Amino acid sequence: MEDVKKYEEKAEKLKVISHPQRLCIVKGLIGNDCNVTKIQECLGLPQSTVSQHIAKLRTAGIIEGKRNGLEICYKVVDKEIVDIINVLFNPAGNICD
Repeated sequence: MEDVKKYEEKAEKLKVISHPQRLCIVKGLIGNDCNVTKIQECLGLPQSTVSQHIAKLRTAGIIEGKRNGLEICYKVVDKEIVDIINVLFNPAGNICD
């Protein structure tokens, strides 16, 4: 039963990042702490939409925010997600490259 729970947890993480805009947010936050305003500018989305995506990523434990005065800067804290993003966007071992 424990193995099934592991698969369910990983599947939930994949569901959270499976949205194109959340995937873009996570990819952009790897190595770059950023606030909602900056993310909003990069994506061209309303602030409320970006905040909803941020909330889902935070709830899943993929990102965390650190308050700096009036703004909150977000960063990716889930190593497994970083590894997944690296595989998706920087595939290694392609002999054609």
